[in-house]
Amino acid sequence: MAMSAGPSEGGEDAPMSDINTTPLVDVMLVLLIIFLITVPVVIQAVPMKLPNVRYEPTTTKPENVSLSVKADKAGNCLVYWQVQKVSADQLLDMAAKKLKLEVDKLGGPDKVTDETMPEAHIRGDVNTPYKCIGGAVFTMQRAGFARVGFISEPPPGETTTRL
Repeated sequence: MAMSAGPSEGGEDAPMSDINTTPLVDVMLVLLIIFLITVPVVIQAVPMKLPNVRYEPTTTKPENVSLSVKADKAGNCLVYWQVQKVSADQLLDMAAKKLKLEVDKLGGPDKVTDETMPEAHIRGDVNTPYKCIGGAVFTMQRAGFARVGFISEPPPGETTTRL
């Protein structure tokens, strides 16, 4: 830390004890700008309205597959793997590869248990026809996922407790 020894009011050379805060403010402004730019990139989701039902909280694991299913205005089914739109054939291929990769990570099919088996979590828009959601469930089961669940929102103002 440097000190300035400029002339004081009394004419004597006295050390200056003021701290220069300009670099601190500059660093804080740069960090603020970086956070403002990166937050929208990190938070990505397909906009949809989920059905309001009671639920049991689930634990999100990195090996789980998150799907979003909705229908467009023409009634065509739209399936998203994370935020990437996929067709039925792509979904089957991606799910089979993902399951094979996770089973290989565990050391083969003999090492897989109910607790370590990856799950498929499906978020379905409340206005989506059953054929779309049922098709996604069927495709995931066909790929080998034994555990397929649905993500929903509890009704407003209701609290849930884990049993």
